[in-house]
Amino acid sequence: MTATATAAGRPTVTPVPFDPEVQAVLDELARNPQPALTRATLPREGTDRMFPDNDSVISGRDIDWEDRVIPGRAGSPDVEITIFRPRGSIGEVLPAFLNIHGGGMIVGHRSWETARVVDIVAEHRVVAVNVEYRLAPEHPFPAGVEDCYAGFVWLHENAAALGVDPDRIIVGGGSAGGGLTAAVALMARDRQGPVMAGQLLLCPMIDNTNTTVSSRQYDGIGTWQREMNLLAWSCVLGEELAFSAEAPAYAAASRATDVSNLPPAFIEVGEAEAFRDEDTEYALRLWATGGQAELHVWGGGAHGFDMYMPDAEISRAALAARASWLRRTWSSGR
Repeated sequence: MTATATAAGRPTVTPVPFDPEVQAVLDELARNPQPALTRATLPREGTDRMFPDNDSVISGRDIDWEDRVIPGRAGSPDVEITIFRPRGSIGEVLPAFLNIHGGGMIVGHRSWETARVVDIVAEHRVVAVNVEYRLAPEHPFPAGVEDCYAGFVWLHENAAALGVDPDRIIVGGGSAGGGLTAAVALMARDRQGPVMAGQLLLCPMIDNTNTTVSSRQYDGIGTWQREMNLLAWSCVLGEELAFSAEAPAYAAASRATDVSNLPPAFIEVGEAEAFRDEDTEYALRLWATGGQAELHVWGGGAHGFDMYMPDAEISRAALAARASWLRRTWSSGR
């Protein structure tokens, strides 16, 4: 690690370089810079229409979908979900995938990740549920994670009606969705709730302290940058706990003092992104308890590289590794 100094005299660190294919896309994005997000400019209206609709994404594949509203937990508001299933699968008992979308817990909508969910349904012949959750700062912790936990419990409790094997439910998501997945796994263990077959943690956002080396290496560069991460945690946890080691584990899974007896994890992260160190450390902690964690650190990968750079070679490799783990995990639940 090479330390340098900024104009303000603050020490910084040299970032790991991006993969050339990743860098080319980042250069293109830099030609059309977007205004920095603030609490006042977080997008809310029309976010469900920013990406193609479900029928367009499905694009002729034999997949049916429906929107539903399910009860929240413990007096919380109802939760919106979208269910996807292979056409003609009524009467079968299939594995299931619960997807939790990214966006730092401050932006996003489940429709933004329809493509990821539909690809999983098509490739693995599973039922998938895409869950909506309340966003901070309007709805700070624990609103979002309670909505996600409600979705998981509902899926498990309604498995028979949905044609789902309750022993083969994987929960997963990217970035904030990965962090929320890790939190739902902790909640399910602590509350003696349903047991998930596995947790798919894609570049998960799990450390609110922002003190790792990698959290400082991507200050002003890359996709999800340090400034956005600081804003996100301040919105989710409030100023008092935003960067504190005393933050709740159900908000930031890195704060968990006990990570034993958790479902098998798949942890994927880019080498060239802010979450690299917190994610690799989480895998080490899982292993230390005798837990299972398959860790992939993709060389030169930016945060969310598979979505920003889907045609890059590392994206194709990452998707193949991810699909292999999903197949193996669903198979082991039979």
